[in-house]
Amino acid sequence: MSVARGAGGGAGAGGPAPRAVSLAPDDPEPYLLLTACPGVPWPEAAPADEERDALRTELGRQVARLHQVTGTAFGYPSGALGPLAADWRTAFTAMTDAVLADARDHRPWLPRPADEAAALFRAAAPALDAVTVPVLVHFDLWPGNILVDRPAGGPARIGGLIDGERMFWGDPVADFVSPALLDDIRRDDAFLTGYAEEGGPAVLDEAARLRLALYRAYLDLIMLTETVPRAVGAEDARRVREWVGPHLEATLDEIAEATGYAPGKFTS
Repeated sequence: MSVARGAGGGAGAGGPAPRAVSLAPDDPEPYLLLTACPGVPWPEAAPADEERDALRTELGRQVARLHQVTGTAFGYPSGALGPLAADWRTAFTAMTDAVLADARDHRPWLPRPADEAAALFRAAAPALDAVTVPVLVHFDLWPGNILVDRPAGGPARIGGLIDGERMFWGDPVADFVSPALLDDIRRDDAFLTGYAEEGGPAVLDEAARLRLALYRAYLDLIMLTETVPRAVGAEDARRVREWVGPHLEATLDEIAEATGYAPGKFTS
């Protein structure tokens, strides 16, 4: 896919992220060596009910710490979509244009045509102008990328936030998508409590909710589109369709309602 994948970070914010030890991108056999983080992925750790709230609160604090790392421009740091942009609207438009181009090339199953999604992104684009400071956004904090560590004699804790390949400089609201994958972060009181403790209350007013819907739609499109180039197999592709498709459709409807964009007026 042409969607850029940055070499994510977070250790600079004091978070439990891998630290780079050695990087050799120009070596005949390029490599990146990172430190190991303690723990196992959240689903494997299977936190007990009495552990969950404390872990979600800690996760909220760690995400807020990531957002204290700021950059000088917006977008993916890899340069796959070109240089970083001076404003968030330009950067995010390039990101959505890239995944939609992939969708047109690979022709995955989508609940709505790619051109319809493109039109809705354009209709909502002015909302992105409210974001003026680029912060470090992980954007892939689903449970498999959250390590839970159980040190001897101590309570369970977040051992690492790993796999930062989708990291970008952007809107902190975008990091409220994957921790509540296909759900609503507003239902996660423990996470929001931790976030507020470390970074101040998360602002999820009407304007922020529209931006959040844009980021949900973007991630849904990635998940559906990547099933083709990754050749995940018919059964896995079916599961992704059944899991992600209804969520994307509902999210596109939410964007249309918020922007007042009338159906039937979508253009290429």
